[in-house]
Amino acid sequence: MNEQQKIGALESMLFAHADPVEAARLADALRVEPEEVVRLLKKLQRKLDEEESGMAILYFDPDRWQMATRPYYGEMVKRILDTRRNAPLSPAALEVLSVIAYNQPVSRSFIEQVRGVDSSSIVAKLLEKGLIEEAGRLDLPGKPIAFQVTDSFLRVFGLGSLADLPPLHGEAGDNEPSEAESDPAIDTAEDGEQLEWK
Repeated sequence: MNEQQKIGALESMLFAHADPVEAARLADALRVEPEEVVRLLKKLQRKLDEEESGMAILYFDPDRWQMATRPYYGEMVKRILDTRRNAPLSPAALEVLSVIAYNQPVSRSFIEQVRGVDSSSIVAKLLEKGLIEEAGRLDLPGKPIAFQVTDSFLRVFGLGSLADLPPLHGEAGDNEPSEAESDPAIDTAEDGEQLEWK
């Protein structure tokens, strides 16, 4: 591996790692001495500065390095991240939100039993958007994490509380989250999961 390839490897590792990382760890991954890594990192740092790249190499005492966006572009980076955060919800995400809102607190396996498909990525995105949150662990084998909707969910959908959710199947007057107990579509889920939690 020539010098340019080593620099490219360091650039890749710093980008992928995201957080500050010690030169010794980078050296171990690259199979070179830490002193050589420091020299190559300084060279990469100068290169990015000279090119006025959107990325910069930051140094933190003692001997930690990180790749980060250059502060000059901070406002634009914030705008694109906000756009991603505020992107419209997909039908699948709305479906997961509905399952949680009407039956909370529920585990990921409960959601997947109701929907019939893997929902882990959607749950992760809803957590990132702040529309759902962890609500302790259910009193079931394995103590699965329970999820519930947040105040942000209520604000986004213009609800004062979960009591304002529209009734399921047109049944007026009973729109509490526990309504799922009488919903045959949900009877296949783990018995009492939405009630037994800690």
